[in-house]
This record gives sequence, structure tokens and C-alpha cells, in this order.
Amino acid sequence: MAYTFEILETEKIELVIPLVYKLNNGKIDKAVLMERFSDMITYNNYECAVIYDGSKLIGVTGLWFCTRHYSGKSVEPDHVFIDENYRGKGLGKQFFEWIYNYVKDKGCEAVELNTYVSNAASHKFYFNEDFKILGFHFLKKLKK
Repeated sequence: MAYTFEILETEKIELVIPLVYKLNNGKIDKAVLMERFSDMITYNNYECAVIYDGSKLIGVTGLWFCTRHYSGKSVEPDHVFIDENYRGKGLGKQFFEWIYNYVKDKGCEAVELNTYVSNAASHKFYFNEDFKILGFHFLKKLKK
């Protein structure tokens, strides 16, 4: 099968909401996700990469670009998700190869990411992609 990898136009950002909703197991309301994505697309350092099977959107990741003192210009794939029916077929590897080439062309020297502790399948994938564990990601929710 031929899949299409591309950067999603910002005016189509609502298309990724169902996939990101699944990624979070429905724990974040779709309206909240839409509000957050509407904000995210306004930043100059965010792009949304997607996978299409024909006209069907089957995969997504955000790409956050920055420069870090320890790694130089880098990109952080965020909210990586591929539809369950397309997993285990090498599509993730193809998607990341496309991402590596895309971000190298933009001058990136490194790729770094976070993944949920409970997502063991993603850990295996990233180890196979030669990612190394550099540290821990901490989160503190601020009270309103």
C-alpha cells in the first residue's frame, strides 16, 4: 500500500482530534483538545505531520522545533498515534524515516520525545529506532 506523509495545513487541524482523542483513551474531552490544538497551531515552532491511506487520515504526530544547549537544533515528535488497524506493518518506521528526512532538511541535529510510561509497545519501537533514555519527564498540574 502507498501511504502519504505530509505536514497538515493549519486550517485542517480539527482532522487530528479523533486520533489524539484515542491516544489519550478518551480522557481529554474533544472540545478541550480542539481548543488546545487551535492554540498550538499559532506557535511558530509547531507543525503537525500526518499519514493518509488514500483520503483516510490514519496517523498523526506534532513536531515541536527548538534549540537546546545539549543537543542543538532539535525536534520533538509529540502525540504520536497510528490507527490500531495499521499497526505492526512497518508504517511507524516509514513515518519516522519521513520525519527524520523532513527535519534534517530543516537543519535539525536531534530528535527527542516523551512517551507514556504505560505504553510498552512504543518503548520497544523507540529502542529499535536507536533512541536512548536521557532522563525523566516530570509534570506538575497547577491548581486553578
